[in-house]
Amino acid sequence: MDRNEILKIYGTDFTQMTKTLMKEADVAARISDRNVSIGIKPNLVSPSTADQGATTHPEIVAGIIEYLQENGFRNIIMLEGSWVGSGTDECYTLCGYKELSEKYGVPFFDTQKDMHVATNCAGMAIDICSRALQLDYLINVPVLKGHCQTHVTCALKNMKGIIPNTEKRRFHTKGLHRPIAHLNTGIRQDLIVIDNICGDLDFEDGGNPVVRNCIMLALDPVLTDAYACRLLHTDIEDVEYIGLAEKLGVGSADLSKAKISIIRETGDWHDSELPFANKVISMQDMIDDVDSCSACYGYLLPALQMLKDEGLFSELHEKICIGQGYRGKTGRLGVGNCTSGFEFCVKGCPPTENQICAALKEYIKSGNGRS
Repeated sequence: MDRNEILKIYGTDFTQMTKTLMKEADVAARISDRNVSIGIKPNLVSPSTADQGATTHPEIVAGIIEYLQENGFRNIIMLEGSWVGSGTDECYTLCGYKELSEKYGVPFFDTQKDMHVATNCAGMAIDICSRALQLDYLINVPVLKGHCQTHVTCALKNMKGIIPNTEKRRFHTKGLHRPIAHLNTGIRQDLIVIDNICGDLDFEDGGNPVVRNCIMLALDPVLTDAYACRLLHTDIEDVEYIGLAEKLGVGSADLSKAKISIIRETGDWHDSELPFANKVISMQDMIDDVDSCSACYGYLLPALQMLKDEGLFSELHEKICIGQGYRGKTGRLGVGNCTSGFEFCVKGCPPTENQICAALKEYIKSGNGRS
C-alpha cells in the first residue's frame, strides 16, 4: 500500500471489516519487529456512545487489536485524553473501552493524567504527552465528522488528544489551525483507520449521526483530511491546518494523485455522497467567539439547535459572547466562566448543552433577549 492510497469498506460487521482492511494493506508486513510498542489512539472527545456520531466505535479498535495479536504483536496500548471539561475515565467506561481493555489485555492510558514533554514541532514548542512520544508505531482511529470551529475533524486534529489540557487551551488562543499543523510534525501517524460509520456532520460531540457504515484505511493524514473535506463538501482551503501541515512536510493534500479503492460494498451500504450539513452555519451569526475552547463552543451550538427545535431561537436578539478572550471583560450575554463578568453568564467550564439551553430559555423568558 502506497501513501497516496485510501482503502474503503462497507458493511455492518465493523470488527471483521477492520481486520479485512488491515489484511488488505498487509499492515503486519509493514512492521518489521513484533516487539515494537504500538499505540492505538481513538477519538473519545466526550462521554457519548459511538452511535451518537462523536466517538470511535470500539468494534473498530477490537478489529485492530485482534489483527495485531493474531499476527504476533503483544506490546499494544490504547491512549486518549478527552476534551477540556470531560473526564477520560467516564468516556473510557461509557464508550466501551474498559471492556476492550479487559477482554484483550490491552491497557488504556489517560493522557489527561500523563506527564508531558516540551517538543520542538517544526519551530513551535508544544507539550506532548510522554506516553505518545515513547511509541514505536501509532495507529490513529479518528471519526470523520464536522467541527463547529474548523469545519472538519479527522486525522490531523485527532492528535489533540495526546496533548495536556493546558496545551489544548493554548491551541485555541493561537487559532487552532497553526498549532494543529505543527503538532503533526512532532508526532508521526503510522496508520490511520477512519471511522466513517455514523459521524455527526455538524457537531464534533455528536447527537446528529449520519449512518454510512464505512471504514477507511490510509497512511497519509494530510491526504486523509483532504479527502474528508471532499466527502463533507468543504473546500480544503477553508480548513487551514491541512495546507499548513502539507507545507510543513506532514503529507500531501493532492487528491488528483490519490487512489481511492473500495474493497467491498453491500446491497444496503455502498459508496454514495454524504448530505450537506448546515446547522452550524445557520447559527454562527449569533455568536461572538474569541479563542473559545472546543468543548465550550461545541456545547453552545447544540444548545442553540435545541432552542431552534423549540421555536425559541428567533427570540434571541443579543449575540452570545464566548471564549478566553473575554476574561476580565464585561458585556451583556456570555457563556462559560470566561464571561463571568457579564450581566448574564451561563457559568461552567464548560457548561453542558442542557445547562446552556435552560439558561438561555430563562434569559429569553425574563425579556433580556429582546433587542
